Amino acid sequence: MNRQHIALALLTPVALSPARGASVSERDTGTEDRSLPNVIIIYADDLGYGDLECYGAKNVRTPNVNRLASEGIRFTNAHATASTSTPSRYSLLTGEYAWRRPGTDVAPGDAGMIIRPEQYTMADMFRSAGYATAAIGKWHLGLGDKTGEQDWNAPLPAALGDLGFDYHYIMAATADRVPCVFIENGMVADYDPSAPIEVSYRQNFPGEPTGKDNPELLYNLKPSHGHDMSIINGISRIGYMKGGGKALWKDENIADSITVHAINFITEHKDGPFFMYFATNDVHVPRFPHERFRGRNPMGLRGDAIVQFDWSVGQIMDALDRLGLAENTLVILSSDNGPVVDDGYDDKAEELLNGHKPSGPWRGYKYSAFEGGTAIPAIVRWPAVIRKPGESDVLMSQIDWLASLASLVNARIPEGGAPDSWDRLGNLIGTDRSDRPWIVEFSSSHALSVRAGKWKYIEPNDGSPMITWGPEIETGNSHLPQLYEMDKVVEQENVASEYPEVLFGLQSLLRKIKSGSATVEDVL
Repeated sequence: MNRQHIALALLTPVALSPARGASVSERDTGTEDRSLPNVIIIYADDLGYGDLECYGAKNVRTPNVNRLASEGIRFTNAHATASTSTPSRYSLLTGEYAWRRPGTDVAPGDAGMIIRPEQYTMADMFRSAGYATAAIGKWHLGLGDKTGEQDWNAPLPAALGDLGFDYHYIMAATADRVPCVFIENGMVADYDPSAPIEVSYRQNFPGEPTGKDNPELLYNLKPSHGHDMSIINGISRIGYMKGGGKALWKDENIADSITVHAINFITEHKDGPFFMYFATNDVHVPRFPHERFRGRNPMGLRGDAIVQFDWSVGQIMDALDRLGLAENTLVILSSDNGPVVDDGYDDKAEELLNGHKPSGPWRGYKYSAFEGGTAIPAIVRWPAVIRKPGESDVLMSQIDWLASLASLVNARIPEGGAPDSWDRLGNLIGTDRSDRPWIVEFSSSHALSVRAGKWKYIEPNDGSPMITWGPEIETGNSHLPQLYEMDKVVEQENVASEYPEVLFGLQSLLRKIKSGSATVEDVL
């Protein structure tokens, strides 16, 4: 095909359309006349494409995830919408690209609610279809009405109950950010009235030690860059916190705590249907897994954290088996963005890789516009429907999971809800092997990329080519437009000058996407 024909192909219409509430039977998915499935999304944090044994990892054993993959579909070309946590989670739960909304960058621990109560969410969708809903684990999308104005000693006036979740047991942000307490149904879990909680991201509280000034108190982990503010559990964090007492978590117990709460929710709602968003923290810094997982592989604490994540997956699978729910429970396992090795703590993760490639074959890591920033593992198991387990290289984006799951349960998305989400249910359950026509990726420096067919375009960005504040990671930034042939050596040779028609086609497409006028008729 000559270059002109390639460019024209980018603008060829396709017979697809974003669906709103199409019934399962209308889509010929083979799921007619059955009870509604339970749905569990296991959403790992900073887990890379190459971090799982079933994706080629050599230095870590993940038998439970391997089993999930062997009984379902393992996707090899799936993407988060962004290369950092908050925007990816926002997009997954709302079906809207985070870059359309200001204030969706990586959130501080005292951020106000980024998803607003009036927005339509995945939890709203499931609840409208008669599901019990829960969010358990990492949240990182804000709580309360306004940033920095929460009273952590009283019920929060705005929390996940306002977003469609019947039950939640969450970390306000991440383990490396204060407040270091769990929030259960809008209140600090195990609240200790003798130690009232104060949180600030502006200044420390008088007399409170910090990692910067009191390194002798860091008996569990020390920072490699940043992360030198308030000390909780012998680990310094981002932000300042006072109080907490008995409510403060111990990092080594986080996985146990959220897993127990998840299993309790499953057990309480075994008569279903239920939807659970189970968001783990293990691989995100600070990596401090329970002692029973330490020393299990040659990669130190980061490898041990992957083993701990695998254990949590196994516990949930065992609970489904024990309760007789496995057959009709749709489990989706994935990650919020690509991996990062040294992300602020001196845990020797970089030195102990021993040939392990967290991003697998992809260039770049978390934060990057290169594929390593958004290419993630994705595994779907649903024994009642997926009868032929295997592998799929279909181009997929997490932006579509809301509309796809709405189609599954015959929920109707209101006008204006999930505006960027398309019904690609067939991709998820293996009945449709056609690629999504295009996907959009969003880097931490706000560069947008478009994947379409074998091509990838990264828009120009004047930022630094390397992260400037800590980890040694390529950002993917360039003042020149970048075009890559993804079926060749991955993102190594910029061929923008060789295929100007293709470049122009993708630039035009991205302009339409930004304006909200792009449809599937614009591309392959």
